Amino acid sequence: MNQDAFDRCNQILQHITEDTSVPRNIRRAAEESKNILLKEEEEPTIRASNVISILDEISNDPNIPIHARTLIWNVLSELESVHD
Repeated sequence: MNQDAFDRCNQILQHITEDTSVPRNIRRAAEESKNILLKEEEEPTIRASNVISILDEISNDPNIPIHARTLIWNVLSELESVHD
């Protein structure tokens, strides 16, 4: 179940990283988040917490487009459901 959530999040994050209308720092954070979610040697809750921290910080960036902010909120809500 956690892997399904990570897969959905990675798809959304991939969409953000490929969107050139999103500022570079936001795309970089999305790419970093995607890489963290792919690290299967770490516990799912730790990976989710690390990504939540990164995305929560960038979701408050005033330069982020509304559509990207909405996608990040979707990822955040998906990751909040991750548990051991």
